[in-house]
Amino acid sequence: MTERFISPMMLAEEGDELTIRPARLDEFVGQEKVKETLKISIEAARKRAEPLDHILFSGPPGLGKTTLAHIIAHEMGADIRATTGPVLEKPGDIAALLTPLKCGDILFIDEIHRINPVIEEVLYPVMEDYFIDVMIGEGPSARSIKLNLEHFTLIGATTKQGLLGAPFRDRFGIISRLDLYDPDDLVKIITRSATILKIPMTPDGALEIAMRSRGTPRIVNRLLRRVRDFAIVKGDGTITKEITCNALSMMQIDQLGLDELDRRILSVIARDFDGGPVGAKTIAISVGEEVRTIEDVYEPYLIQIGFLKRTPQGREVTSAAKKHLKYPQKTLI
Repeated sequence: MTERFISPMMLAEEGDELTIRPARLDEFVGQEKVKETLKISIEAARKRAEPLDHILFSGPPGLGKTTLAHIIAHEMGADIRATTGPVLEKPGDIAALLTPLKCGDILFIDEIHRINPVIEEVLYPVMEDYFIDVMIGEGPSARSIKLNLEHFTLIGATTKQGLLGAPFRDRFGIISRLDLYDPDDLVKIITRSATILKIPMTPDGALEIAMRSRGTPRIVNRLLRRVRDFAIVKGDGTITKEITCNALSMMQIDQLGLDELDRRILSVIARDFDGGPVGAKTIAISVGEEVRTIEDVYEPYLIQIGFLKRTPQGREVTSAAKKHLKYPQKTLI
């Protein structure tokens, strides 16, 4: 799959995203209920002089789960070690991460739903009793060694909370879901980013980018950089509404943040299959993408904005999607 401008996943060239990430909860825009829960938990942990409970963040990619993990470490004055679920294949991998941790330190596991089931079971005593059993040697001479661990905080991030086993999920003391942002919060985020990056921008330019960012801070910051480049070449460097509209039209991103393939998926269902239902495999063949890519990357946002429905018979487009595509609605006789 080629990289998309509006993909919520981090792209290869976005290593400088760290420069605009907020470092404190007060700087983090949006997700007010999540922030309030974290503020209370952090303050209580400080007063008790104890580590935080284990935390699980869930929600679509690009909403700030990793950023919140680093903010928590900063607020608690703790060190943080970060890894991802897929790289943890055997108990020795998790032991190597846990043994250097000091009391109060944080282990952050992104994509925690993708860890090996064996590792998930190893984490049960780790999270509750702070010890890990490690096997030394092989065959008849193999023996188990119990390693005691410092009281640390495990922070997990997942886009698919349902894939976590119930016993594993229940061991997290704080479970918070991050939701898509509204345009007002995205305007605050993009204004802050533009100030840090010294990008001149008008309020209507900021709003136009926010409206096309699919409710995702990562996308709003990405589009800010792309529109900045367009403004430098085609204008005087200032991001205005006109510059933004021209830049995003060139990138084929419409007013709702849909790109060409989003519209092709909707169009295939609406025009070729009379609105559906139609199977995901058929859609994938029609647009030249893999089924898993359609299901995991494209469909979630189309469902969230009410343009696509998943039914037992297949996918269907809604009347709102047909209106957006300017496809004629059926009339009742």
